[in-house]
Amino acid sequence: MILPNGLARAAVRFRPASFAGTFVALMMAALIVTACGILLETGLRASVPPERYAKVPVVAAADQYEYVVTGSGEDREEEAVPLPDTARVDAGLVAEAAEASGAATAVADFTFPVRAAHADAGAPPRDRDVPVPGGVLTAHGWGSHTFTGTALTTGSAPHRGDVVLDAGTAEAARVTVGDTVALETLAGQREFHVSGVAEAGPGDTARSAGSTGGIVWFTDTQAPALAGHPGKADAIAVLAKHGTAADALADSVEKALAGSGAQVHLGDDRGAIEDPGLGYAKDTLFGIGGSFGGIAAIVAVFTAAGTVALSVSQRAREFALLRAVGATPRQIRRAVASEALLVAPLAGIIGCLPGIALAHWWFGQLQDRGAVPEAVRLHVSGFPLLAAVGIGLLTALGAGWMAGRRPARIKPGQALSEASVERLRPGVIRTVLGVGALVGGAILIGVSANAAGDDAAGAALGVVMLFMLAVALLGPLLARLCAGLFGLPLRGAGPAAELAAANSRTHARRLASAITPIVLAMAFASTLVFMHTSENHIADKQLRAGITAAHVVTDPAGLPVDTAVRAARAPGVDTAVSLLRTQVLVPVGSGEFKALQGAATQGITGSGAELARVQDLDVREGSLDRLGNGRIAIDTTLATSAHAEVGDRLPLYLPDGTEAGPEIVAVYGRGLGLATVTMDRASLAGHVTSGFDSTLLVRGGSAKSLTALGMVTDASGYATEQSLDAKLGAWSNYMMAAVLGGFAAIAALNTLVMTVLDRRGELGTLRLVGATRRQVLRMLRWESLLVSAAGVVLGSAIAAATLTPMMRGMTGEAPYVPPLLYGSFAAAAGGLALLAVTLPARAALRRWS
Repeated sequence: MILPNGLARAAVRFRPASFAGTFVALMMAALIVTACGILLETGLRASVPPERYAKVPVVAAADQYEYVVTGSGEDREEEAVPLPDTARVDAGLVAEAAEASGAATAVADFTFPVRAAHADAGAPPRDRDVPVPGGVLTAHGWGSHTFTGTALTTGSAPHRGDVVLDAGTAEAARVTVGDTVALETLAGQREFHVSGVAEAGPGDTARSAGSTGGIVWFTDTQAPALAGHPGKADAIAVLAKHGTAADALADSVEKALAGSGAQVHLGDDRGAIEDPGLGYAKDTLFGIGGSFGGIAAIVAVFTAAGTVALSVSQRAREFALLRAVGATPRQIRRAVASEALLVAPLAGIIGCLPGIALAHWWFGQLQDRGAVPEAVRLHVSGFPLLAAVGIGLLTALGAGWMAGRRPARIKPGQALSEASVERLRPGVIRTVLGVGALVGGAILIGVSANAAGDDAAGAALGVVMLFMLAVALLGPLLARLCAGLFGLPLRGAGPAAELAAANSRTHARRLASAITPIVLAMAFASTLVFMHTSENHIADKQLRAGITAAHVVTDPAGLPVDTAVRAARAPGVDTAVSLLRTQVLVPVGSGEFKALQGAATQGITGSGAELARVQDLDVREGSLDRLGNGRIAIDTTLATSAHAEVGDRLPLYLPDGTEAGPEIVAVYGRGLGLATVTMDRASLAGHVTSGFDSTLLVRGGSAKSLTALGMVTDASGYATEQSLDAKLGAWSNYMMAAVLGGFAAIAALNTLVMTVLDRRGELGTLRLVGATRRQVLRMLRWESLLVSAAGVVLGSAIAAATLTPMMRGMTGEAPYVPPLLYGSFAAAAGGLALLAVTLPARAALRRWS
């Protein structure tokens, strides 16, 4: 067993600056690993406690995932992809579930939005015809009151053509039993007789998007048609007979529904049926904690290892002296390992505390933005904390062993002479691996340039990682090259600048250790941030060019299904096309790289020719004239990813998982800004929860004549609003850039401080030979400028090599880099380097004043 020996304790006590830098690097690595590990574990364990189905022991519902299968035999893998909308079951299964052994009854459950009716202008008022105030109301079937706790306060249960209102809605509308209310449903605007007023139970909550909190109940026979899904139910609630256990009931219901495609849920699984957002939340958390967390952990370990190696290399003379006085290689290696045991565990434990705080903050921000349901709780256990401490310890031991290998094995007679001069060439193995990483990155650039969509993004990630690995392995060689190139202008800038250039050329390893973290920060932050600025810029440009309508009508509550018909009747209107926005899943890739890609979809009313009058999709192949039932148009990027062209049938899954194979009649170029898939609205209407249109495009007419339909703006105003929404949606990637960039920035700061403090003897010698304090500081400032310039240039080159082919593959255009934002990154790198060099240098020079 390795225990901290006296030599290790003395090294820590007499060289605190070096070990303080190692401590900070390992602590930051533990922070990153802890935060991402907690989010990953939360994603794996995430569940939503049932509320609506809290008193229902067993719930039968359709599978809310679609699956992609790759490989075969032992290599067979199945990836579950959450559906964009709710998959439903046959309402006729209620009778079969009710006959299951131990079942008392079964109830088909429905949840869908309805909205307050828009009265037509000029229509005469009718006696007791009351419009319900507010926007969206949540509708259910009345049969659900048997398990939600909802009870009538006045009136009776609804019959066909009736509705029951919750007490709050009835009071706000000043409605009593016997009145008539006008509501917009997917079956159109209708009037309903108020048969009763009810007090909503704990299981009845307003769940519709944009809901004002009001609830209405229809008959169970009428609800499916009003929801737009005749014969379908969201789920089937099965209540148990007295004395029947939930597990036994679940088994009997599963047998009764065998072969129907319905899945049986009990326990916390019931909550996932209530809240379909849980699937996307798990994917989001897994993406942050797993995919990003893996990259962040590699970067953190990579940077911490570099700091540990720098700390060991700074004590090369001490190890050389120990070898000269008779220390064995085993004693040197044991001393390095003992130092790691002194620093790493404590750094890991302390780093876990801010890591937990970061995970809590990050998770809260995701919930505030609707990416994670409020009912999901952050799961903090000992596994991520132990992993963070263990990874930090292994990193310190591994990096220390690698850095201490040469001083341990060198002959005692050569130790002092070699320690006095920095080695100019990296080892053969390191050079070969570095060149291999460089070549691999260059190959992936070609792959990314020839790929499209997610394939291009995946290849681009490999480009970043391989080039960063190449920078780390070939650091001394790159540092000498940078010192030569960037040092040329310094030769004519005075003695201090010339000395800075000479120092940089002579101490390439020291320069490389300072440059690498800046390259890391610049490369990752630029890639993540400018990827989204590019997407947003291109999407905004396509949107502004693509909307040719004179007026755009929107409503947060959704537009009625007959809005286009109403708009067409307005004076002067030439064309009115409404859009239903949703997503479909499209299989892309081939072989081992198959995946299901979510594609933004717009369902249109009217014909393709009418759409062309209000929206310019930039059609590249085919024509929109044949757009209709069973015929779609797709974006060129999706066509490339799916290996499809005009005339092919594109296999896809509608929002509720229904399989379809429409014919492609056109391929267009403005999918990023408008929609990746364009199809007729009728093909989508029965497969979404909310069938209310989101946008109405109108050619001709006046804004005043359309104000009764919703909020009216022009194409420019609509594009600005959509652009703001897109910027808000990029928050997650900006957050990841901040985490990685911030970590790398602190690592750079830490490394530069360690480097300056290690040079106290050198700085003192300069003062003794006549250099003034100002001249020494000026030399260090020039060095910091060289370091930051080299780091910015190399990091920018890696980001450009990553972004250019990726954006070409994803959008067909070059990346967009806002000059002010890029300038702020470069200024931050320069300011950081200047701060990290100047402050410790001033402290070190005080004793020579």
